[in-house]
Amino acid sequence: MARRTKIIATIGPASESEAMIKDLAEAGMDVARIGLAHGTLDEALAKFARVRAVEASLGRPIGVMVDLPGPKVRAGTMPEGGLAITENDEIRLVPSHTDPSTASAITVDHEGLLTDLHIGDLVTFGDGAAVAVVVDRLPDALSARVTHGGLLQGRPGVHIPSDRLRLSSPTADDLRMLDAFVEAGVDMVAVSFVRSAHDVRRVGVEPHPRGPMVVAKIETRAAVDNLDSIIEASGAIMVARGDLGAEMPLEELPHLQKRILQRCITLGRPAITATQMLESMVSAPTPTRAETSDVANAVFDGSSGLMLSGETAIGHDPINAVATMARIAARADIEFDYDAWGAKVHQIASTMQPKMDDTVTNGMTNAAWRAAQETGAAAIICVTRTGFTVRSIARFRPEAKILGFSSDVQTLRQLKLSWGATPFLLDVDYKAPNLVARAVELAREAGEIRRGDLVAVLSGSPGYPGQATDTLKLVPVV
Repeated sequence: MARRTKIIATIGPASESEAMIKDLAEAGMDVARIGLAHGTLDEALAKFARVRAVEASLGRPIGVMVDLPGPKVRAGTMPEGGLAITENDEIRLVPSHTDPSTASAITVDHEGLLTDLHIGDLVTFGDGAAVAVVVDRLPDALSARVTHGGLLQGRPGVHIPSDRLRLSSPTADDLRMLDAFVEAGVDMVAVSFVRSAHDVRRVGVEPHPRGPMVVAKIETRAAVDNLDSIIEASGAIMVARGDLGAEMPLEELPHLQKRILQRCITLGRPAITATQMLESMVSAPTPTRAETSDVANAVFDGSSGLMLSGETAIGHDPINAVATMARIAARADIEFDYDAWGAKVHQIASTMQPKMDDTVTNGMTNAAWRAAQETGAAAIICVTRTGFTVRSIARFRPEAKILGFSSDVQTLRQLKLSWGATPFLLDVDYKAPNLVARAVELAREAGEIRRGDLVAVLSGSPGYPGQATDTLKLVPVV
């Protein structure tokens, strides 16, 4: 069985050359992530152009996701080589947008630092690289005692409880950068610090695939409280475990991950598990046993995609990190409980009341899942304009291959985030009388199916008064 769970790899200083991006794609990267929190807009656009060049050279789609910084609070630039802080050290936190951090004072680019952090609050740097507790309020700084030491490098994030942070997301800078990427044709945009569906709607792009797919990052307590409405307003969800782990009790995090993934996928949205998946591989050639289990369990939880951050952005061997994750995910895919997952999704979906077109598509994909399961179909072929049909059938995690055919290149790139989906360019009109036959023929020419197989084909009929998948056929391959 080919790997079904997708891999998102962050492009950074260690992986930004065209040659490295190509190697990442060949190692298993499905989606390239470009973070906008570091570097200039021009540098980020240059990375995007290099991914597109690699895509053209390989002749197959590569999705590109830009990750907006949001109202992220960051520490000032650390000294060269990093700043080591150890347990029980007393550190000063000083508000400043321009000054670098030093051994005597860690600067933080948040004007409300002295009022938004209270005595007794935990201050988390990065994704848990170090932790301190605020012990005193000074006239121009906060005094904190280090409870967990570590090496602070670059400009690590500084976590401030989201219910006190008086900043909105997306920011004006986010929207300015997004405009440039929308014009360039980016496929997906991740929105940081989402607290409500209103934050998602403020992104203001056209619905995908005309615009980028909006990926809401679940990293605040408010986002957990407003989960269903955020999922409904989004194209996909990312479980950003770094900040979420700082907002919520750590013992709750694994259970939240399961619940968020299940709700998201049941509603037909891809779901990404992110943060510290293979963190040790930033410097080590192999992951820890705990990290290996974490990746496998994220697959068992139903993740559509797994994201690598520092492992590929600044790690010593980005290609090895992607290849390692691909092997772990592929092995976990084999052990996934497909029957139990599909039945659970069917049970949850039956309690929901979506729009009429969605109801039709959901019903037909449910039927396709059951038909493929009962007949042993070799593949489920989806003819789709927007990708919704593929995402709807992917909810059930069928054992049969999912082959997504669309004439829209943007749709094909966005399908690179959908679990189990292999995108193909459709070269006939959706109203063509030979539509189904042509999709089957293209799948056979690509080696995905062969003569003697039975396939399920989902498509929309020309006479349907809306945008929905209303036709299911079981087709023998001849």
